[in-house]
Amino acid sequence: MAGDVDQGADREEQPDPGGRGLGGPPSAAKRGSWITRALAALAVFAVVPVLAFGIKYYQDGQQLKRHEESLKILGAEGLFLFSSLDTDQDSYLSPEEFRPIAEKLTGITSPGEFEEEESHDPNGETLALEATMQPLQMDSMTKSKDGFLGVTHSSLSGLRAWRAPATPSSTFSAGQFRVFLPPKNKHEVGDTWWVIPSELNIFTGYLPNNRYNPPPPKGKEVFLHSLLSMFHPRPFVKSRFAPQGTVACLRATSDFYYDIVFRVHAEFQLNEVPDFPFWFTPGQFTGNIIISKDASHVRHFHLYVPNDRPLNVDMEWLYGGSESSNMEVDIGFLPQLELLSSGPSTPPFVTDEEGRMVESRGPEPIHFVFEDIHWTAEVGQQEAQRHLEVTFYPFKKVSYLPLPEAFERAGAEHKLVHSIVLWGALDDQSC
Repeated sequence: MAGDVDQGADREEQPDPGGRGLGGPPSAAKRGSWITRALAALAVFAVVPVLAFGIKYYQDGQQLKRHEESLKILGAEGLFLFSSLDTDQDSYLSPEEFRPIAEKLTGITSPGEFEEEESHDPNGETLALEATMQPLQMDSMTKSKDGFLGVTHSSLSGLRAWRAPATPSSTFSAGQFRVFLPPKNKHEVGDTWWVIPSELNIFTGYLPNNRYNPPPPKGKEVFLHSLLSMFHPRPFVKSRFAPQGTVACLRATSDFYYDIVFRVHAEFQLNEVPDFPFWFTPGQFTGNIIISKDASHVRHFHLYVPNDRPLNVDMEWLYGGSESSNMEVDIGFLPQLELLSSGPSTPPFVTDEEGRMVESRGPEPIHFVFEDIHWTAEVGQQEAQRHLEVTFYPFKKVSYLPLPEAFERAGAEHKLVHSIVLWGALDDQSC
């Protein structure tokens, strides 16, 4: 019957571009071609890592060869000095990298190394800052006496020479302080934000010690670099170790003003070529600013190193040509390092009763009367400081108490006491 006839037998076979019959297995030729392509792909995947390894091996070999040649020519200490200046590690010194040596030999310092990103209003208000310091109390250093291991006269030369601020007074535009203003989403009292974010993480580790000059600051770092330069000409706005950066907290707000507290982790390089680097790292800088919301007026500015602890500065220095093994560390007490505004910011000109322009900073400066500020919302100073601490040190979310209080609470809550003994403080850079 017609229904029993296999209709497929009468079909005309069509060529199969995939090498398969209708539903059948691939042909032997096509199967061989596919295997060939697969083997070729595997060969490529195998060759690429080998090639990359070969290139890396060659580069490492060349670098080792250059290192050995440099060591033979310069010696260990000479090579260390060269590497300290060779910031891009290309085995060549550019004019910019050679600049510290040129300044040391000629005594001429390059003018205006860093420029502000934004131009300033010449008719805007200006704020005068005064820098004061009392040098480190040398007898507070427990280990570092001449003759000790790693302590030479040259290693502490920069520390001994730093007796006064580099710039006792300076004037800034009120608009420059806008770097401390909160971002758009941070307008509730107690909010914190990063003014200068940290760039350190578990992958970057810490920054190298064998450096003399800071990298060129950028963005908001420029203004903070200008402020810290009043203390010493070589501030590093970003410290080598975590915590790194600057955090601010909105302490109080009014219709026209913010009161902002902030905390800065920065450090200084005190030594110059040819002495080995000496790092001076205050436990922290802290302070506050009262500024109008449009940054046209600054009522008050204060930045300082807290001196309420017996040890508040960490110091580390190299005393040989090896960054890893020839490092000495000590800790000490700095009585004062402080920037303070001499008064509110003032405009360059005012008008008298007849509408004439009068220079406010003339021989007889005009005495301004400013309105009182009535805060509409605020948190206490200690609470704001705690917000800053927790941002830098998340472990501060847990309450750390003096031992008598800890035992009292442990007894009440039936918990054990975890005691920590430190040479310095756990929640700043003095330890």
